[in-house]
Amino acid sequence: MVAGLDVYLVGGAVRDALLGLPVHDRDWVVVGATPEALAARGFRPVGKDFPVFLHPKTGEEYALARTERKSGRGYKGFTCYAAPDVTLEADLARRDLTINAIAVAPDGTLIDPYGGVADLERQILRHVSPAFVEDPLRVLRVARFVARFTTFTVAPETRELIAAIAQSGELAALTPERVWQEFARGLMEAAPQRMIALLQETGALKALIPELAALFGVPQPERYHPEGDVGTHTLLALGNSARQGLPLAVRWAVLLHDLGKGATPAEILPHHYGHEARGACLAETVSRRLKAPNDCRALAVLVAREHGLIHQGRRLRPATRLKVLERCDALRRPARFAQLLAACECDATARPPLVVDYAPVRTLWEQALTAARAIPTAKIAQSAAGDPRRIAERIRAARIAAIAANGKALTRPDGTPHANRSPASPTHPQ
Repeated sequence: MVAGLDVYLVGGAVRDALLGLPVHDRDWVVVGATPEALAARGFRPVGKDFPVFLHPKTGEEYALARTERKSGRGYKGFTCYAAPDVTLEADLARRDLTINAIAVAPDGTLIDPYGGVADLERQILRHVSPAFVEDPLRVLRVARFVARFTTFTVAPETRELIAAIAQSGELAALTPERVWQEFARGLMEAAPQRMIALLQETGALKALIPELAALFGVPQPERYHPEGDVGTHTLLALGNSARQGLPLAVRWAVLLHDLGKGATPAEILPHHYGHEARGACLAETVSRRLKAPNDCRALAVLVAREHGLIHQGRRLRPATRLKVLERCDALRRPARFAQLLAACECDATARPPLVVDYAPVRTLWEQALTAARAIPTAKIAQSAAGDPRRIAERIRAARIAAIAANGKALTRPDGTPHANRSPASPTHPQ
């Protein structure tokens, strides 16, 4: 605390402490003070839109108690009022959820004017006031909290407000950078599929990523996809990626891997011939529109384009396997190819109650890449007398032969793989 100032701990630090979770960042509200009073104590101002200061020693954020009034579209369309007459309760009232509107006084007393403690105990995400609808960013924040707090539910009345925001067109006022930031954070939570499900159920996903929303309700061949429509399959695959602790680029690629199925001509449903090519274009479009990082965009396009052939790996000729490796740039970027395989495994195994053992497929590609990269290209170049065309032909022939030999080593004399179950490719028709 700071001598001479009326200071309260607020927000996520209070919430997480009450939940028994680690507290990483602490935010403070100062009541009854002015910017000059904080500056006189060595605080450094950092807020552009409202008065926020950094503590001279700890570097923690201290904000003057304030209220906000809607004055325009989007999450920046607010007029801020900060003055000594703004009470702590008024400051807490502007927050999004009751569980984030709890404060702790210097003596440890909880100040909870909006029932946040009770909602924590009941594991409910509930808005503080009807002003919730004034900030469209809160839709993504609640969706992210759903992904983080996996046993919490959203209060029905809060769901209604989220749906109202989605229908109002206010989500269009969010910048691509801010949408991506919230999506990226949500995707890295424990259950990102819950975030996508909430956005879809409330109509917000259609406003934010219509290409993804289009997957829900689209049928697939029931024999190979007993889990249901493409949207349901996508949520299951995304859940797989989280349970495996995969990085953001892989989770983003898994989320977008089947976008092409949302654009399948109605006359060929429930089949999805050619969805990989359509999906690659859509994954590129969505990633660029949201300004996703290059590694996320590139992997999403790669997975959307190649996952069908990767699943069919054992059915492909050695020469075709090499073409796939070359098209994926796997010889130069084996780590990214490993991420591709991880995303494909999340896809192939997301079809309960069907059980798919993907190990034979993954091993086939891993060892094919190892065999191709082991070819002594420098030695072959020397033997080809410097003729570029002959060098390329001999290197390619050597790689194909190595991949073929490796494939035989992974197969029993009867042609079946060395595994307890059949490979995953028969479970992934188009």
